[in-house]
Amino acid sequence: MSKDPKGAKRTADIIGAAVPVSRVATGDAEGKHVNAPIRTKGGEAGGATRAKSETSPRRKEIDKAAASPRWEG
Repeated sequence: MSKDPKGAKRTADIIGAAVPVSRVATGDAEGKHVNAPIRTKGGEAGGATRAKSETSPRRKEIDKAAASPRWEG
């Protein structure tokens, strides 16, 4: 069995990898998202820290860049 970049074991053949995915998609098995709450919490903390450290003009630039694709159209 090969390992993914994080070191978890995974099957080398495509069919063997597709079977667990299809089971989750059909509801026969639950997907495992163990780290999702940790990542979310870290992202929120990082965003708050970054917002505090940015100057007001820089925050406005970032906000405009984020909003422009939403309003184009």
